[in-house]
Order: sequence, then C-alpha cells, then structure tokens
Amino acid sequence: MKNIILFIKKNIKLIVISICLILVIGITEDVFEQEIMKCDTIAYNFFVNTIRSDSLTNIMKTITNLGSPFALIFITILTFVFMKDKKIPLIITGNLVIATLLNNIMKYIVQRPRPDGYRLISESGYSFPSGHSMISAAFYGLLIYLIYKYVDNKVLKYTLMSLLSILIILIGCSRIYLGVHYASDVIAGILISIIYLIIYIKVIDTHLRINK
Repeated sequence: MKNIILFIKKNIKLIVISICLILVIGITEDVFEQEIMKCDTIAYNFFVNTIRSDSLTNIMKTITNLGSPFALIFITILTFVFMKDKKIPLIITGNLVIATLLNNIMKYIVQRPRPDGYRLISESGYSFPSGHSMISAAFYGLLIYLIYKYVDNKVLKYTLMSLLSILIILIGCSRIYLGVHYASDVIAGILISIIYLIIYIKVIDTHLRINK
C-alpha cells in the first residue's frame, strides 16, 4: 500500500493527464458519432428548464463576460502595468495565445454545431470545445498556480485560489445556462486545459526559471 501511495505521488501529473485524456477522447468520440450524452441532457434540464430566471440570467451574463477575450486581455495588460518582473506577464500572455490557438484548432477539427433553440445570447463559430471554458480554465488556472507560488500570506493565497477555481466553474456553467454550449463542450474544454496547463507549467518552470 505504501509503495502504491509513493508511486501515485511520484507520477501524479502523468496520472491526471492520462485520466483527463481518456475522458476527452471518450467525449470527442461521442461528439463525432453525434450521440446525445447524458451529461448534456441533465445539464439542459437543470440550467434551462429548472433554474432559468430573469435575475439569474443577468448574473450569468456578467459571469460569462469574465471569460471573454476582452476581460482576459484586459487582465493581461494589467499584469504588464503593475508587475515589476515582466517575465510573468509574458508567461501569462503566451499562455493566453497558445490556449486560444489550441481551442480554435480543435473547434475547426471537430466542427460541432452550437445548441439551437434556447440561446439567450448570440454566439458564432463551432461549439466543441467551449472556448470560454477552455481558455478561462487555462488563463485563471495559470493565475492560481502563480498565486500558489508567489503569495506568502496563506489566508490571501487560498482565498484567491478558491475564488478563481469557483470562477472557472461558474464561467463553464454560464455557457450552458445561456444556451450557447452543451455540458460536454464545457467539460471537455476544462479537461483539455488541465492537460495543457500541466505541460505548460512544466515547461516554464524548467526553461524560464520562474522559481522564487
């Protein structure tokens, strides 16, 4: 048992990547076969049929805007303005660019149409994987890592990390609620970002030396 625990600790990143990759492949296969996934049906019934309301719609529109290109670019610009070490803003910028390119490539390959008939906002382009979910998870996920690494105050550190983690989930939920994505788009987008972030963080830690 002790050896198993040690093995998991030593290979945790590889294990997480493997699990996420298996799930993404499974979801993508179902998308290509145009199967109706249970998670999509459950999410539709909950977000669209059960909890939709005028007041909640306004909240969800605000949340989804925090994953928009404008919001992410604005935050990136702020890091250049306020951070003395310009290496970190460059790392954040590179992450945003790569995640966006990766999402666009995958959308073009899969070409899944967006849900139709219950959208509350107008969106163009393909549906899978969710760009807001995937790019926000990569962007805010990197911020979570940088906060964990650089913020010394434990209360502030874990408060910010928790809030950003919740934000990632809420942005994904907002896309389903607003009717512009299936739940499977959102889940796949977040899983892909987890895989990508593990690799990206390994690269920047190894080659760019952003250690404290």
